[in-house]
Amino acid sequence: MAGEIVVEVPDIGDFTDVPVIEVHVAPGSEVALDEPLLTLESDKATMDVPAEVAGTVTEVRVAVGDRVSRGTPILVVTAAEDASAAPSTPAPTQKTSTTGTPSAAAHPGAPASASPGSAPAAVAGDGAEDRHVGLLVLGAGPGGYTAAFRAADLGLDVMVVDARETLGGVCLNVGCIPSKALLHAAKVIAETKEMSEHGLTFGAPSIDLDRLRSWKDGVVGKLVGGLAGLAKQRKVATLRGTGRFLSPHRVEVATADGGTTVVGFDQVIVAAGSEPVRLPFVPHDDPRVLDSTSALDLATVPERLLVLGGGIIGLEMATVYAELGSKITVVELMDQLIPGADKDLIKPLAKHIGSRYENVFLSTKVTDVEARDEGLVVSFEGSPAAKNQPPARDTFDAVLVAVGRVPNGSVLGLDAAGVAVTDRGFVPVDEQQRTNVSHVFAIGDVVGQPMLAHKATHEGKVAAEVAAGKPSAFDARGIPSVAYTDPEVAWVGVTETEAKARGLSYGTGTFPWAASGRSLSLGRSEGVTKVLFDTETDRIIGAGIVGPSAGDLIAEATLAIEMGADAADIGLAIHPHPTLSETVGMAAEAFEGTLTDLYLPKKKPAKA
Repeated sequence: MAGEIVVEVPDIGDFTDVPVIEVHVAPGSEVALDEPLLTLESDKATMDVPAEVAGTVTEVRVAVGDRVSRGTPILVVTAAEDASAAPSTPAPTQKTSTTGTPSAAAHPGAPASASPGSAPAAVAGDGAEDRHVGLLVLGAGPGGYTAAFRAADLGLDVMVVDARETLGGVCLNVGCIPSKALLHAAKVIAETKEMSEHGLTFGAPSIDLDRLRSWKDGVVGKLVGGLAGLAKQRKVATLRGTGRFLSPHRVEVATADGGTTVVGFDQVIVAAGSEPVRLPFVPHDDPRVLDSTSALDLATVPERLLVLGGGIIGLEMATVYAELGSKITVVELMDQLIPGADKDLIKPLAKHIGSRYENVFLSTKVTDVEARDEGLVVSFEGSPAAKNQPPARDTFDAVLVAVGRVPNGSVLGLDAAGVAVTDRGFVPVDEQQRTNVSHVFAIGDVVGQPMLAHKATHEGKVAAEVAAGKPSAFDARGIPSVAYTDPEVAWVGVTETEAKARGLSYGTGTFPWAASGRSLSLGRSEGVTKVLFDTETDRIIGAGIVGPSAGDLIAEATLAIEMGADAADIGLAIHPHPTLSETVGMAAEAFEGTLTDLYLPKKKPAKA
């Protein structure tokens, strides 16, 4: 039943009078179960205090600088009707500096044998098994194979189970890598068109789908072949099949040859990834309905393609098919493309594709897709507030469903191992990637957003190191996101939308690419580099970039956040000229008021 609940500091081990260094919520904030409320700091470690109930914050009783102990009231929450007062993950979890070691408080329910610094001893099996290994890794995507290789390097006996014939998971086989190969092809086509405005005219491209597909597959083949070699060199065993838990220390693998193998293990890392969302009103068995995997097969280039979902995956595939000759319509439920990014970063992308695509419908939902001989008949429902209203119905040659992905946590039988799984299929973990069962780890898409390969690889290393008895924790200050669209959009750390919602005192430094010599020489002046700084410390807290190669440029901002750099550090770093990278330094100078390439009076700190 909904009602006001006073939230107190939970058990934080032996620590008392711990200073509050961050307050993540304010009155009126909506909080989800396990969402961080406060960040505390003791010695060289920080720890988050997560929400033990979902609801709306009505009162905050602490501020930055206050000192708290177990039982200190910190805020009042009006619980949601369906909120549970029981936390689904150990609380609080702990972060460590590069010189610190997580304390026992990071895992309040973990046995002493699982503490950092000592690898757990081998355990007796809890039933019949065909083979026993020290560490089993379920899933061979970027997180899974990274975890397996790191664990093997640390001396563990490792086996990897994956349903695919080759290692690499979705990302290498049917995701990140093949899509980027096709995006490169699309970029070449686009650039030849753009240069016609500057005196270089090329004929219309002749597209051989078979050769293009073969080239894309060749890129994938080189990478997955390399992984097979690395697994062999490290003596990592591989088993093709799909695993399901039978008990806390056994997994039954349905193998590719139709048989079953029971694998026993001392420890296990769940890296089972995610699957595309399937919509109940879409005839997914019709070959004209595509998902992110089948779209990469390039079976044909439809004359009219509807992209259902204006997020990263949908827009990347729209970029490819548009250059190959399809007339593209994009429909997005939210009021902007790529809802996770700041609106000002999306404007150049929206303008660019708006003039090239057949239609872009925002604040619009698809209510039905009917398969007919003449095509897929799609019914739309637009919001009265939307500027561009869709028709009630339209017919397309193909529909790409790209409305998100769902984690595979619910299909692994984790309940047989006593592992907690949320209703949405996510597996809660602490910052050592442990689940509520100390010898079971989880990484990647299955543990939560963002569902990104580069997040999974870092989590995989942490899980492997902890499994080997090393003091390690996932402590990233920023995880970059990139849309490899045209133009590219990338961001990391705190977005401006988040900063306003959280009431942060921040300032921005923005540099328009219209003033960049390198950008102008590329014929692409629409880009922008924006960097967010804490106005109290001048330290960088976030960045966003839109323009060619934004995905490469965001790495500098990511490193700056991780290193705690301030605006002067970034501005004083000598960037090569003329490059796109110098826009990052110039954005920092814009914040400081030292920029000479433009006249931009220093802005006052933004207020929430």
